[in-house]
Amino acid sequence: MVEDKLRYDRMLERALRGVVREALAHTAEHGLSGDHHFYLTFTTGFPGVVIPEHLRQRYPEEMTIVIQYQFYGLEVDDEQVSVTLSFNRTQERLTVPFAAITTFADPSVSFALQFQPVPAPSAEQATGPAAAQPQPGAEGETEAHKVVTLDSFRKK
Repeated sequence: MVEDKLRYDRMLERALRGVVREALAHTAEHGLSGDHHFYLTFTTGFPGVVIPEHLRQRYPEEMTIVIQYQFYGLEVDDEQVSVTLSFNRTQERLTVPFAAITTFADPSVSFALQFQPVPAPSAEQATGPAAAQPQPGAEGETEAHKVVTLDSFRKK
């Protein structure tokens, strides 16, 4: 059965994750310019997240990384970002699918995006390309910015 309604919420979510992808791809190619730097918060248990076991134990649900001064080997493709960072003077490689990212921020320009949690893909979905599937959510507020869902603009 084909759904009659256009899912603008899903379209918007994919487009905004594309902003994250593009910012990281630009940085991978050209490096960081000016004061730009990124905070990436992601769900550590999401399928496809690759982090060392000691970090997974320390951050069993969510982890925030900073891409600023000491990052190496930043690689970006359509589905994920990989980067090497230093943790206690030890370099560790991390791979994070874009669908696992819950927050992206560049504090140098007061820019932040917060994403609805994406459900882990089922066995059937895991065989195809990953797609961001946002969950409907309510309005929320964080310390740095206010998050408003599209529902607040819909006519009732």
